[in-house]
Amino acid sequence: MRPPRRKARRAWAGSLALPTITRISTRSRSTDTKAPNVGDQYIRSSIWQLFAGYNFSDRLGLQFNLPIIYQEYGYQSEHGSESGIGDASLIGNVRLLQELSVDSTLVWTALGGVKFPTGDASRLNPNEPDFAPGIGGHDLALGSGSFDGLVGTGFFARWKRLFVTGGMQYAVRSEGDFAYQFANDWTWSGGPGGYLILGDRYTLSLQLVVSGETKGEDTIAGVATDDTAITAVYLGPQLNLTWTGQQVVPDYRVRAGVTWHF
Repeated sequence: MRPPRRKARRAWAGSLALPTITRISTRSRSTDTKAPNVGDQYIRSSIWQLFAGYNFSDRLGLQFNLPIIYQEYGYQSEHGSESGIGDASLIGNVRLLQELSVDSTLVWTALGGVKFPTGDASRLNPNEPDFAPGIGGHDLALGSGSFDGLVGTGFFARWKRLFVTGGMQYAVRSEGDFAYQFANDWTWSGGPGGYLILGDRYTLSLQLVVSGETKGEDTIAGVATDDTAITAVYLGPQLNLTWTGQQVVPDYRVRAGVTWHF
């Protein structure tokens, strides 16, 4: 009797990003100097990233991502909040290179996919006034109202308990609700780290992560806005926790991660 065929590995996973606080201040375009944060403007955001994936083989997989967003904002004596799902995405990933040994690992991957307009984009309505001088509808909208393309690449390298990661993603935006089109943007992150616990069933690691984002001005009906371009770099620690369980047929894997940015 032939042994039963092994099914393609299925994977279910989730990730939690703890609240991040953004303090908004104005900047003079003529002198490029920082100005006072008039009215103590702020945005505080909490984002849960839920995702589920299916691996067709050891090298090819598909992943669905759904962000759940809660954010608070304020200006002078006025305060408000928004909550709901963000824009979902369906991303295919392929493993271009994999070298494994007891003491070392090297993995290089590429991805491509589509972002769907599932988030509420009503805040992009140009007829609605900005909440504050530094907080506009594009800051508060939960979605873009557009179908967008995503491409990217990343790598992971390990030597014993030390590792380094790196990745970048480029988003090609299309026009969405209210003729609003977010500018194409490039995001990247990476940095060195080390495993505090490295076991067969679970791992705990601490990483120093530097990440960044750059994008141009958004447009409304083809006309460029004057306050939506951004180039930002962030540096901070990241704690990663993973655990794994498996059975013979079908086999499964459960993973989770906790990320803290400040």
